[in-house]
Order: sequence, then structure tokens, then C-alpha cells
Amino acid sequence: MAGTYIGLISGTSRDGIDAVAVQFGERSVELLATHAHPYPAALSDALEDVLAEPDDVSLDHLGGLHAWIGDVFGEAARTVAEKLPASNTKVVAIGSHGQTVRHAPSARHPFSMQIGCGARIAEASGVQTVTDFRAADIAAGGQGAPLVPPFHRWLFGADGKRVAVVNIGGIANVTLIAGGDVVAGYDTGPGNTLMDAWTRWHRRQAYDDGGQWAASAVADDSLLEKLLSDPYFSRSAPKSTGFEHFNLDWLERFPLGDPAIVQATLLRLTAKSIADAVSPHAAERVLVCGGGAHNTALLRALADALPGTPVESSEAHGLHPDWVEAVAFAWLARERLAGRPGNIPVVTGASRPVCLGSVHAAPR
Repeated sequence: MAGTYIGLISGTSRDGIDAVAVQFGERSVELLATHAHPYPAALSDALEDVLAEPDDVSLDHLGGLHAWIGDVFGEAARTVAEKLPASNTKVVAIGSHGQTVRHAPSARHPFSMQIGCGARIAEASGVQTVTDFRAADIAAGGQGAPLVPPFHRWLFGADGKRVAVVNIGGIANVTLIAGGDVVAGYDTGPGNTLMDAWTRWHRRQAYDDGGQWAASAVADDSLLEKLLSDPYFSRSAPKSTGFEHFNLDWLERFPLGDPAIVQATLLRLTAKSIADAVSPHAAERVLVCGGGAHNTALLRALADALPGTPVESSEAHGLHPDWVEAVAFAWLARERLAGRPGNIPVVTGASRPVCLGSVHAAPR
């Protein structure tokens, strides 16, 4: 369905919303407007409380957050729509990933919970809104993640080459493409989440800008080996993970020393776990997107771990790294409205291709 679409996502950093307005060509994206919408401080604090003590969260509190985040996502959608050129103000649909508060695809009753009420987004924006993208894949026996590989294939796989697309958000995931199709895709483990948490704890900063703190020290090979002994890294795909697993409580189970050395080791952990996923694929190039694309020390470490393979920003191939995931959910909304499957069973482990997302009608 032709027209303008809006994509919204908030990742594991939980600091705000990436919003984009786009139009899609045959295998291309025209980025019409972008907007980074910060969460109010009180909302960020409330989310941190939920994630720090999930067993103590009341239904009233969680329900209130679901509505509150929906309102803030609606504000983000309105703001990015206001930036549209006059010729493109008609928006077909919004695709909203929401805010993940729990990802448990291996639980007794598997689920993944993203909050941010779609009905409130539709009401606030006046645009039909697609949300809850993970549930249908999980119902079909999948992990519900990662969901971006079909979009990676569509945008970056047209030339038939062997390509690895690496999204480094809080959690890192990889899409391995060959001959224009996805041969594998999964979460490799921590992307920025451990480095960011360690930086907040020891430096009172949101993140290690450019990896400068990590680059000031030498990684501890013994600690790196212990971190990599976690069973997640050797588990066969399909697999997905989140901050429920890789967090400071997890890290503190290991013998830690000088904070700068630990930071350098965490950077190596991210680079090594990604490289271990990419190396067997014999990729002709690696395209990096997500916030980690701005960590120059991390990109150097990844290039060192993949000698002879060009490691490039996704911007060199059609889309700025900051907006790839938000655009992916605009694209998934388009696929949902067209009645096309949005998952890839070889990636998620689902029993079959399924349409993803629940549609909330625009107010009349």
C-alpha cells in the first residue's frame, strides 16, 4: 500500500522514542522526517523501577505505564508528522514497537511484553496504528525476535551478495543474507546494554561516548573468557535475549577489577560475540546500524575480529544507522496492512510465516 508510514521504537536504553516518517520504493526508503522524542524523567524513572523490581510491580502501576507510554508515543507520532513536507502529510499507518518490559519466549507460557497502548496512539495521532508485533510469531512457536531481518533482506539483500547486517542496540542482533535471502538471524548477546550500565554506575554518564573510556584500558582476556562461557553464546539459533539476562546482576557474578579494564572487556565481549556469528558466513561486507555504529572503538574491535571483511555503516547502503529499526517497524506495519507475513521462520523458529501486529483503527 503506497503512501507515507510512521515508525516508532524505544529500545533497551529506555530514554525515549525514535520516530520516522518514510515512503517506500521498490527496494528503497525515502526518509521524509525524523524525530528523537525523549521520555519525561518521571517516566524513565518509573520504567527503571519496573525493570529493577519486576516482582513488586502492581497491575495498577503496569496498566498506568501502558497508557502513559501510549500517550508519549502518540506525541512522538504527532511531532514527526508535523515535520512532513506539505505534499506528504497523509499518513497511511503507524508501526509502533512499544517499550519492552519483559521478553520471555522460553517461559512455560511464552510471551514478550511491549507496553504503549496502540489505541491511545491512534487516538492521539488520528492514524491507524499497528502494535504488538511479536505475539503472533510466539503463538506460532517462535521467539518473537529478532523481527528486523525481513526488512534487512528487503533493503540490503537485493544484489545477491553475502551480507551481514548487524544492529547494535542494547542487545545486538545479526541478519545473515546470501543470494537475496536470509539464511540466519538472531540476537548475538549484549550490544550496548552492559557497557552503558557500567558507564552509568562508574562515570555517572549515559554511555561511553565513542568508546573512549573502553579504549583507555586493555581488556582482560581471562575475564572475557569467563563472560563468554555463559551458555547463551554457545546455544544454537533460533535464539533471542534481553536485559532480563544480560544486566549488572549478571555481570557481578564474575570476578571484576579495575572499572576501565572491565569496560574494555565488555566492549570486546560485544565485538567477539558478533564476530563469532558473522565469521562462518564468509560475508563480503558487514553493515552496522543502531547506536553502536557511533562507538568508534567498538567498530575498530569488530573490524579487528573480522580481518579482511569491510565493516561499514548502513548509511553507505541507503539508510542512516540511527533510524534503521524505526523504519523497520514502519515497513512491518505496511506488510501487516498488505496481509503479508512479517516473520522469517528460520530466524525466529516459528512453525510458519505469519502476519505480525494488531491493528488499531483511526478515530472516525
